[in-house]
Amino acid sequence: MSVVAEHARATAPSARGRARGGLALRTEPSDRPRPKARPRRQPRVASGVAWIVLVAIMLAGVVAMNVAVLRLNLRLDSLGQERAKLRADNAQLSSQVSSAAASNRIQDMAYRTLGLVPAQADQTTYVDLGAR
Repeated sequence: MSVVAEHARATAPSARGRARGGLALRTEPSDRPRPKARPRRQPRVASGVAWIVLVAIMLAGVVAMNVAVLRLNLRLDSLGQERAKLRADNAQLSSQVSSAAASNRIQDMAYRTLGLVPAQADQTTYVDLGAR
């Protein structure tokens, strides 16, 4: 562009100014120093990514904690079942011990296997151990 065309364009009313019915401001080069242009802010993409990574790590931690709790609950359930089985086994063994220790059973077994019979009262003798 030529220097004249640039000056005409700079001094001509703008389309916006004409639409409002006014005149456009005249822009001529001034001796004022231009303010330094601020550097444009870059979008904080890195900060957003950091938050996403942080939330993902926290969610992974929550999932890992839930998996650990689930495993503990399964272990607790299996131990509870094992405990109930052991209690049933103990009750059965206790019943077997009490029936094995019953005096009628012992007397019957002594009679059948060894031929022993209960002693009669007139056949019983007592020893006095108090005379020391």
